[in-house]
Amino acid sequence: MANIRWTVVTGASGGVGADMARVFSGIGHNLVLVARRRDRLEALADELRQRNGGLVEVIEADLADPGAPQALFDAIAAKEIAVHTLVNNAGFGLGGDFVDRPIAEHINLIDVNIGALTRLCHLFLPGMLARRQGGIINVASLASFLAGPHMASYYASKAYVLSLSEALYEEARPHGVVVTALCPGATESGFGERAGILDTKLFAGRKMSAEAVARIGVEGYRAGHAIVVPGAMNRITAQFSRLMPRFISRRVAASVNQKK
Repeated sequence: MANIRWTVVTGASGGVGADMARVFSGIGHNLVLVARRRDRLEALADELRQRNGGLVEVIEADLADPGAPQALFDAIAAKEIAVHTLVNNAGFGLGGDFVDRPIAEHINLIDVNIGALTRLCHLFLPGMLARRQGGIINVASLASFLAGPHMASYYASKAYVLSLSEALYEEARPHGVVVTALCPGATESGFGERAGILDTKLFAGRKMSAEAVARIGVEGYRAGHAIVVPGAMNRITAQFSRLMPRFISRRVAASVNQKK
């Protein structure tokens, strides 16, 4: 199995993660699907095997557990799978004012959005560098470019993901390895419901499909881009957020994140 091109997708049970798996399967990659909901992973694995005929492994894991990334890495190594691409898609958001959420929820978000992602990058990147091929897609967010009142810890976690990804891009680039930060805006997935933000201005408007986000993300990664922002309006928003004074950008974010 060591010479076969494999992609690992975390958070693959639905939304952008599932569509990332579909895109990579469609271009001939074998897959390791990772999430907490094994039944959904098995259903997706069956779909991909029937559609594209590739190999698909399923690993159930809760990445909020600090030991889960190492256990995942060890399980993949035991199968003699050399990982070409890692998609760090697992993550979630929390809507509402910071103090209105129990601190345990914020820490859980940090453990998944930051802790697990960082551990997985550190575990899988050395093999990619040694083989001088492949790379990582870290799913960040349009929120990466802003401070986000009413979703404070989520926005902060994605700012970390963007910063880390840009730094790793420069470190890995001389070795033929790509690290891409995918920064989607509002997307049709289960994210908004889990975060409790379906009744905000952010989710009231037009949303991109998870399939489009995944396709554009994979295309940008394969083209060697450090940052991929799907959608013309999202790209404009990202650029304006860098140009406008921060006191304005955070007030705009506060407005769209508030409940209607």
